[in-house]
Amino acid sequence: MLAADEAIAGGDPLRAAVAHRLAAGQLSLPMLPRVASQVIALVGNPTTDANRLSELIHRDPALAGQVLRIANSPAYMPRMPIVSLQQAVSRLGLNIVSEIAFAASLQSGVFRVPGYESVLNQLWRHALASGAFAKEIARVRRLNVESAFLCGLLHSVGKPALLQLVNDVVKSNSMRVGPIALLALLEDLHTIVGVRIAEQWCLPKPVAASIEHCTAYARAGGFRQEAMITFLADRLATHSLEPARLGGDDGFRDTPAIADLNLYPDDVTGLLARREKVLELVAAMVA
Repeated sequence: MLAADEAIAGGDPLRAAVAHRLAAGQLSLPMLPRVASQVIALVGNPTTDANRLSELIHRDPALAGQVLRIANSPAYMPRMPIVSLQQAVSRLGLNIVSEIAFAASLQSGVFRVPGYESVLNQLWRHALASGAFAKEIARVRRLNVESAFLCGLLHSVGKPALLQLVNDVVKSNSMRVGPIALLALLEDLHTIVGVRIAEQWCLPKPVAASIEHCTAYARAGGFRQEAMITFLADRLATHSLEPARLGGDDGFRDTPAIADLNLYPDDVTGLLARREKVLELVAAMVA
């Protein structure tokens, strides 16, 4: 993890001001939306059934409507319209509906910084794609796909919170920041914020480890596998949303995490073939 004082040495006034506030603890962390917190608890409870999940989602009418809209999207291809949350769970499964509800709740509660809607949209699309690809990688590796989804979705959760801090610094110091410099700043410093969010939200240990170590997964200890999956999911998300950035399919295949995860060429081909499906899921969640 990049230390705040290391960032100050860069000589950029905005970066130095942001890093100073991070080092001083002058950061307002977002609260984990109540529904999202309760969804995590329900999914971890083996006695959870469709009725309990439906009752939880129904407490937030806006969320309930969003879940039904997403469940009826082309991404999930229902043969007939889904008209109730119980029906959604019956057709899609408890885990899928839980993921939809968690993601929708997270977006409405965390990815909100007025004036930066386009940046947040970009961050949210990448988070969703990372979560979806993490599930696919975990499925290939025969690991827990639900945990992998959370690791992928939340690995960069520090970015929207850091964006709010950057906005505060820019306004209070009458600074300006271009889109490229802004994204670079978020990329460099978001882990510091993400680790603090993981602690405040009491996120599961594999998720917290993936937030802190996905770019240096050798340091993730007992959660190295989850961090590796998250790192590769992040690369797959970038490759799918910005195809030219990693040098096309051949450039992506050179990603070291592929060998570290013992994935075969056919496994990688299968993951790349899931791009359109993942992008459909992203489109359903973002709309």
